[in-house]
Amino acid sequence: MATAAIRPESAPEHCPGTGSEDAGKASACAGCPNQQICSTAGPKGPDPGIEVVRERLESVRNKILVLSGKGGVGKSTVTALLGRALAAADREKNVAVLDIDICGPSQPRVMGVADEQVHQSGSGWSPVYVDDNLSLMSIGFLLSSPDDAIIWRGPKKNGMIRQFLSEVDWGQLDYLIIDTPPGTSDEHLSVVTYLSRASLAGAVIVTTPQEVALLDVRKEIDFCKKVKVEVLGVVENMASFVCPCCGAETEIFPADTGGARRMCEELDIPFLGSLPLDPKVARCCDEGGDFVADLPDSPVVLALGDIMKKLAERLE
Repeated sequence: MATAAIRPESAPEHCPGTGSEDAGKASACAGCPNQQICSTAGPKGPDPGIEVVRERLESVRNKILVLSGKGGVGKSTVTALLGRALAAADREKNVAVLDIDICGPSQPRVMGVADEQVHQSGSGWSPVYVDDNLSLMSIGFLLSSPDDAIIWRGPKKNGMIRQFLSEVDWGQLDYLIIDTPPGTSDEHLSVVTYLSRASLAGAVIVTTPQEVALLDVRKEIDFCKKVKVEVLGVVENMASFVCPCCGAETEIFPADTGGARRMCEELDIPFLGSLPLDPKVARCCDEGGDFVADLPDSPVVLALGDIMKKLAERLE
């Protein structure tokens, strides 16, 4: 999967290694951003894009992946919440969100900038600014229509992720939050490989309380261990439902096995906190509103404060 130079830090266990005769040819190499380099004759080394990404992101202080083992757990919403909350907490700090969910880019809609376009200059693509200190980059900005399907194989997805990391003019950032698709596939391997020398801070993993979601989250945690990505913590989303009429909270996803908190205790990883499901926040996301500013009294926004505090402690 990865080359010998980066294998100790980020290569999965099934990577044949650059010195192997199967380098770039084994089934495990399919979709790897280094496959072509590994399979060519002559001296082999790491993808030159890794160094380009490192140089481009030198001015980014904290690079954070947002992962989920399962779709539908609200990972993109949590990503947007983190981005909005970090930007609102300190207007002197610059925050950016990178949406690498190539086939299902939702951040432009959630952030309320779906009609915007990216522009290119001598220094690269300029991200779309949601606020003075909050920017966003997504393939959603590059589509002619939001209904267009992206039907790409792994290598093309990997190339797009490399471009996002190395050709976007992010400027000076305090936080770059990377929204990923569900699972542990091409996009995840690609972004971890390209960030292998860029001081990736770690990953925030999103789940819901029921065991069917936690089963997949355990796989995501195992993925992080195998590729040497620190788990900054787990966020339990939709822990309860907030009635829009009376404000009462009701459990809709029963935590029969103890939920995310119990799982974190068993696996000895940080539990950042729980977020309820508030229909007002969901509606605000669909409309592209600033839920942190518009709904300051929402139980979601209030719970987010404790999560942000724990995350900041982990990053420090």
